Amino acid sequence: MAVFHTIVSRSANDPTMTQATRNATPPADHDAASVPPIALALAGGGPLGAVYEVGALAALHDALPTLDFTRLHAYVGVSAGAFVTAGLANGVTPRELVQLFIENEGDDGDVLAPSVFMQPAFGEYAHRLAALPAALWGAAWATARSLKPSRLLPELQRLAAVVPSGLLDNRPLERAVRTLLSKPGRSNDFRQLNSRLFVIATDLDSGETVEFGSREMNHVPISQAVQASAALPGLYPPVKIGARHYVDGALNKTLQASCAIDSGARLVICVNPLVPFDSTMARHAQSHLADKGLPTVLSQTFRALIHSRLEKSLQSYASKYKDAKLIVLEPSKGDADLFFSNLFSYRNRRRLAEHAYQHTRAQLLARADVLEPEFAKFGVRLNRHALSDPHRQLLPTARYVASGTTGAAFKRLTHTLDDLEIALVERG
Repeated sequence: MAVFHTIVSRSANDPTMTQATRNATPPADHDAASVPPIALALAGGGPLGAVYEVGALAALHDALPTLDFTRLHAYVGVSAGAFVTAGLANGVTPRELVQLFIENEGDDGDVLAPSVFMQPAFGEYAHRLAALPAALWGAAWATARSLKPSRLLPELQRLAAVVPSGLLDNRPLERAVRTLLSKPGRSNDFRQLNSRLFVIATDLDSGETVEFGSREMNHVPISQAVQASAALPGLYPPVKIGARHYVDGALNKTLQASCAIDSGARLVICVNPLVPFDSTMARHAQSHLADKGLPTVLSQTFRALIHSRLEKSLQSYASKYKDAKLIVLEPSKGDADLFFSNLFSYRNRRRLAEHAYQHTRAQLLARADVLEPEFAKFGVRLNRHALSDPHRQLLPTARYVASGTTGAAFKRLTHTLDDLEIALVERG
């Protein structure tokens, strides 16, 4: 019986990098045409979290040329990761995801426009505003009747029901995913896929974790499951499916890799784009996070909570699953560029995707001595040459200029073109 261990891949200079390795019995030999028991689990992180994951997957794709990322044993997606895994499970390769999601190039219906994530929830606003007059009148009448100041707060609390449940509309995301999966050779039905796909959400009314794609929930269209999994409370409204309402799966689970292991996977590659920031590890001196305002404080708090939960989950897997292994890829805690990027600023996607690609390549190369034999047990070859090539890039140089005066000018031009793209898409 193999012994569970987790290989956490971070930057080589990251003092928090850990490796718990034990001897493991190799799995039985697989036929060359069979699917190895390897799964992929992607965490959330908003639109830029998905961008980071696409860049990281492209690096994995180049580093593992004998592994078909569209024919894995199972896929698990939480929040933003749900969109990416839904594409992979339907045969969209990591490089195709780069073209469709980062470069916005491809056939109509395949390209995911920036406006998909950023459309105001006008319908939700109208619905809540329609109830406002009655709520105001009821609160005023009840307060006037009692003439007691102590009654004011309870009546004002009743007005909370007219506050919109989300600022942005997540229906365009559902439509975009549905359109993407309607192309020939793809399916919006969990039951029609060649591999297992699990999309993780949270039942708002019970607080329980829901695994769309499981036997009990595989009748739900994949596009609706992705919409529900990415419904971050406050930003997007809860998604009603049947008689229940669902919100972001990250509320309860960061990765939920157990889905893949329970389905038979013995090696799970995990990508987590969100880690708490450690200013002592940053390349350049940083001011105190408290000085940067509430959004930065909330971002650090959220990252710390979900990352702490992830590490506890990995520890619990050690006793529960003794014949499975996880490889966890995530950014360095000193990555200021990533931390201070707006999670919902889609126009920085090219720079962040390239950053994720190069960072993941560096991680894999730094851990090659450990990772190579682990992949070899499943018949997968690690291409060290691709990882050590200093000239390899995710995006063409003409599309991605890293620094310098020309780079700054090109960056401003890119931002302008992205803003124009958003405006044109929104105007139809």
